[in-house]
Amino acid sequence: MPPAALKPPAVSPYVLLTLTPLFWACNWVIGRAFASEIPPMALTFYRWLFAAAMLAPFAWRRTRAAWPQVRAHWRLLACLGVLACTIQNGLAYLGLNFTTATNGVILNSFIPVLIVVFGFLFAGDRLTRVQALGVLVSLAGVLTILAEGAWSTLARFRFNVGDILIVVSMSTWAIYTLALRRRPAGVDGLAFLFVLAVAGALGTLPLYIVETLAWRPLTWSFEHAIVLVSVALFSSVLAYWFWNEGVDRVGANVAGLFVHLMPVFGVILAWLFLGERLAWYHFAGAALIVGGIWLTSRGAPVSA
Repeated sequence: MPPAALKPPAVSPYVLLTLTPLFWACNWVIGRAFASEIPPMALTFYRWLFAAAMLAPFAWRRTRAAWPQVRAHWRLLACLGVLACTIQNGLAYLGLNFTTATNGVILNSFIPVLIVVFGFLFAGDRLTRVQALGVLVSLAGVLTILAEGAWSTLARFRFNVGDILIVVSMSTWAIYTLALRRRPAGVDGLAFLFVLAVAGALGTLPLYIVETLAWRPLTWSFEHAIVLVSVALFSSVLAYWFWNEGVDRVGANVAGLFVHLMPVFGVILAWLFLGERLAWYHFAGAALIVGGIWLTSRGAPVSA
C-alpha cells in the first residue's frame, strides 16, 4: 500500500473519530483479558515498538524530509510521545490489573470534561452554548449507562487504586490532546505518528526493563504475539492517526466528545465476546451520547 493511501482526504473527520473509540474499546477489553498474562509495561513497550516497525516503511521518507522540523522541536515531540504512549498507556494497563474493563471504558468518558477544564484553565478556551449543551447531554448518556438506568446505583460506585490510575492516565491524555495544537507544522501526520511511536517505545524501555527484572517478565506465546501485533495495528497506528487527524480538523473540544462512544462500543463488545447482556439503559445512554456528539459537532467548524 503506497504512503498516499494512508491519508484519504475525502473521509469525514467524524468517521475517523468514531472508529478511534471503537479501536480503543477493543484495547481496553484486550488489556483486561490479558492483564494477568502480559505485564503492563511489556504491553506498552511492544505495542509501540511494533507500531513503529509497521509505520517505518511508509513514514521513513517523510520523516527524513521533515527532519529539520523534528530536530528543531525534538523536546516537544519527545514529551508528546512520552505523554501519549508511555505514561497514558502504561498507567491504563497498570490500572487494569486492579479494576474492570467496564470501569476503565466508562472513566474514559470523562476525557472531554478534562479537556474542557484544562483548556479553560490553561489555554483560555471557550465553548458555545450549543457545544456546552452537547457536553452535558453526552455526559448524561455516560451516567445513564453507569447508573444502569437507576440513579441510586451511582451511590454504590467506588474508586479503587486501578480507577485512580486510569483517571491519572486520562488526565495525561487530555493534556496531550490540548498540546497537539503546538504540533510542528512541517511534520505531516504519518511522520508525526512515527516519531511519537519511537519516542513512546524508547520512553517505556527503562520501565519495561525494571518490570522484567523486579516484577514479572513477559512469557512469549503465539497468542501473546497476536495480541501485541493487533493492539499495535488498531489501537496505536490506526487509532492514533485517526485521532490526530480528527483533532486537527475539528479541534480538541469536539474530538473529545467522541470518547463518549467508548462505553457504547465497550458494552457491545462485552455482549459479543463476554456474554454480557444488553439492557434498555444501554440503548438510552447510547442515544444520548450520539445526540451530544451531534450537538457539539453542529456548533463547530470543520476544515477540509
